[in-house]
This record gives sequence, C-alpha cells and structure tokens, in this order.
Amino acid sequence: MIKTSSDIYETGNSLHPTSSNKKAINVDVTIKERGEVYTTALENLESSDDNEKQEATLQKGLNSRQIQLLALGGAIGTGLFVGTGSTLVNCGPLPLMLAFIIISFVVYPIMNSIAEMICFLPQQGTTQELVSRYVDTSLGFAIGWNYAYAYAMLVASEISAAAGVIQYWDDKTNIAVYITVLLVVIISLNFMPVKFYGEFEFYFAIIKILCILGLIILSVVLFFGGGPNHDRLGFRFWKHPGPFAYHITTGSTGRFTDVWTAIIKSGFAFILSPELIGVACVEAQDTRRNISKASRRFIYRLVFFYICSTIAIGVIVSRKDTGLLKALSTGAPGASSSPFVAAIRNAGIRVLPHIINACILTSAWSSGNSFMYAASRTVLALANKGLAPKFFTKINKYGVPYNAVLLSAAVACLSYLNVSSGSALGFEWLSNISTISGFIAWVVLGIAHLRFRKAIDFNGLYDRLPYKAKFMPYATYWYIFFVGMICLTNGYAVFVHGLWNVSDFIAAYITLPIFFVLYFGHKLWFRTRWAIPIAEIDVTTGLVEAEEEAKMCLTPPPETKMGKFLEWLF
Repeated sequence: MIKTSSDIYETGNSLHPTSSNKKAINVDVTIKERGEVYTTALENLESSDDNEKQEATLQKGLNSRQIQLLALGGAIGTGLFVGTGSTLVNCGPLPLMLAFIIISFVVYPIMNSIAEMICFLPQQGTTQELVSRYVDTSLGFAIGWNYAYAYAMLVASEISAAAGVIQYWDDKTNIAVYITVLLVVIISLNFMPVKFYGEFEFYFAIIKILCILGLIILSVVLFFGGGPNHDRLGFRFWKHPGPFAYHITTGSTGRFTDVWTAIIKSGFAFILSPELIGVACVEAQDTRRNISKASRRFIYRLVFFYICSTIAIGVIVSRKDTGLLKALSTGAPGASSSPFVAAIRNAGIRVLPHIINACILTSAWSSGNSFMYAASRTVLALANKGLAPKFFTKINKYGVPYNAVLLSAAVACLSYLNVSSGSALGFEWLSNISTISGFIAWVVLGIAHLRFRKAIDFNGLYDRLPYKAKFMPYATYWYIFFVGMICLTNGYAVFVHGLWNVSDFIAAYITLPIFFVLYFGHKLWFRTRWAIPIAEIDVTTGLVEAEEEAKMCLTPPPETKMGKFLEWLF
C-alpha cells in the first residue's frame, strides 16, 4: 500500500513528522509496489512536539469496498422487503413499478450533488456542513438538527422492526427484551473503531444483496411455473385484478393518484440513504476516488435491484392476495407482511419464508446500525460548528464521538414506545415525522448544491472539480422541484372528501413548522444574513490539501484478474 503522510520520514535525518522542529517538509517519495513505480505528490508535513498530547480525532478507517457497500446497502432495507407490500395493495403493481423508477432517477442526482461537493472538499461531509458553507449558518443549524433527529428516530424504527421480525418465531416473549438486546448490540458497535462498523456493514450489505438476487431469480422461476405447484403465473395479476387499485377514485384521476401515492410511499424506502456516504467520507480512505466511484455506480445498482424487485413483486403476487391483506391489516410481524413471502407461501415452498425473515432481521439491524452512526456524526458536526453544546465534540482514542453516540442512543430508546399498543401510535407519529424530514433535507441540499456551483463558476474552479456529474446543475433543479412537491402533497389524501384524519394530517405536515421554527429562531437570535453572497462563499480553504491528499493516497491499479474483478465490483 502507498504510504500516507504519517508513514513518511526523511531517511538519515532527524526530521520527522513528530519532530520538535516545526518545518514544512517537501516529500517526494518513490514507492515500488507490485512491480510498478508510483510517485506521490508533494505534501506539507507540519511537525509538533513529541511530548505534546495529541487531541483524539476521527479515524480514516473505511476502505473502498466498505464505502461501496455502504452506499448500496443503505438503500436496501425493510422498505423494499416489507414496505412494498402496502404499496402493492393500495396502489397496484404498475404504480409500484413506476414509482420506484421515478424515485430512482430522483435519488441519482441527489447522490451526484453530494458527491460533487464532497469530492471537491472531502473534509466536509454532513449536509449541515455543506449548507452552512454554501448557503447560511441558520439554515445549516435547522437542517442539521433535522437530520440528527431523523436519523436517531430511524434507529428506533429499525430496532422496532427487527424486534417485530423476531416475534415471527417467538410471540410469547415481551418485545421489550428483544428491543433491549438489539439496542445494546447497536450501541456497542458504534463505540468500536469505525473500521469495525465498516466491516459489519459490508457483510450485512452482502447478505441483503444476495437475498434480493435470490428473490429476483425465484420470481423468474415462479413466473414460468417452476415452483412446487407448477403454476405458471406470467402476467396474470396484471390482468386480474388489474394494474391499478383505484384506491381514491376511478378513471384517469384514480390512476394518477395511485401513481402519486406510490411515489410518496416509495420515497420512504430511499429516505436519508444517499447521505450516508457523505457522513462517512470524513472517515474514508482515499475519499475523492471512493466517493466518486460509489456515486457513478450507484444508479446502475439501484435501478437493477429496485426496479427488478418491484417488477417481480407485481408478477408473483396479487394485490388482493388474502394472506398479504390479512398480514397488513393485523400488523403481522416480519416476513408475514412481505409480498415475496406471500408469493412463496402460495407456491408451496415451506422453509424459505424463515430464511427471508432472517434476511429482513439482518437488514433492519444493519440499517439501525448505519443510522446510529449517521446520527452521532451529524451531532458531532453540529458541535464542531458551534451549533450544539461543545461536549459533543469529545472523541476517544478509538475515534468515537462518545457523547454524540450516547445522545443518539437516548433518542433511539423511544423504540420502547412499541411495548404497549397505546403508545405505539405516538411512535408511528414520530417515525412519520422523521421520514418527512428527509424530503425537506433533500430540497435544502439541492439549494446548497446550486450555490456551490455558482461559487465554483465565480472563482473559475470548474476545471478543478474532481467529479463532474452529468446533467448538472439542471438535474438539481429537477429534484428540488419534484421533492418539493412531495413535501407539500405527501398528506394530500386527507383532503379528499371522506378521508379527513387529524392524526394523519399532523404526521404529514408537522415537520414543516418545526423546521421553520428552528431556522427563523436561529436567524432572529443570532441576526445572521439571509444568505452568504456568492462572492464570499469559501471554496478555496482546504482545496490544495485535498488535491495533495488525493495524489498521496493514489491506489495502484490491480494486476490480477481477480483483483480487476474486485475493483470493478467494489
């Protein structure tokens, strides 16, 4: 491996990165590895006193394969395995498929806008940092706490889902026992060095991917009648009961509302997932290379897994399947509410539902772990900018912001609300609020990206962008408009005659006033400007260091066929 600045010293000389003489050492090191010569770029190494105690910082412990799987695995969760069942029943197979296609092409430019900003200046990663730098501190404050709350609540939501999955096998033990076990494991993993988090997520993402691939293959087999009952399904369920559910009204308006409701529901499966690689970038090795590679490949993988899965679901199970309808109406735990399991059960395959249930369990557990990581790093970023109490900046020798982890864990304890049926409604409210927070965050992220691009053009730095996404910045305008429409209409069904429900209305729209209270409250208290002028946006501080680090961390290309395959895969 090519050595980094901490490994380089001047041979035969007393000068060393930890020498007491503070000097800038221009290092031009030639390293021979795998039979080829790689020359690193010049880097300024500032020395410090040997006896001076170094302040603990985050560690760059996430490698390429972990970043790649973190980007993909974060977008594959219980929303795909289980949540698609509700969308199928309420909207129909065609709206389900169209919704995931449309949302995939919304999430792709979101991922690209994050990648452009992070690859340019890798030391910033959370959306709060990006918004504060390119738009306004008050907006950064509001969106930062919006993210911190949403991530922490999603931890609670995933833990509840995982505990419910276990009840698929054991419905006698109190669910609080399983919630406690899951919480302890997730908190423990987040107190370990980040490389352990990355490794854990890597293998559980592999499980998710293998499970989805297996289900897609199984769906093809059932399509052609290869199941135990040899019933050839074809597109039977698209003919009867039909591709649309007309859940609100009939005619063309009914078809439109089916698609729009499916889009809103499907958006929850993707929410806050693209930002995970941004949060992780500060602790990633070779940040520019790995983040850009993850972003380029994200859309192909996303389209394949999600769109193929939703097509398969519409083919292998009817939206009026009695088993699926019963599971959804009674809130049956785990795989019972999965459309895949409904199809497997109808085909007469007995053992497979238990395997799928185990995959759903690991998926929920893994997602909870990722969201805990993201929540703690978001709180840390807020504290580093003075937007949260200073004690949240404390980091131990393992690179863990332990106070931020404890705060996130405290919010995640809201999962205990699911112990009783009465408090479960309150928990559902909190979960819904957190998902709407993600839509708001995407709009704000788009605004930050547009201003970033304007600042780049103003300073003539376009040629120094290491990652230039296609269709930018026009794609950013597209997703700001589209996601903005979702924010405004996500609760539209309550305004339809006969469907008014106060609790649904509050859950759909309460996040908007909360967000604006945070934003205007901070702005009035600190008297900040409405927005940083384009000419004053700082797009140069840290740029030279980022470019030199990118050259120093240059990863040699693989030579063997297996190495080239793994390079392509990850």
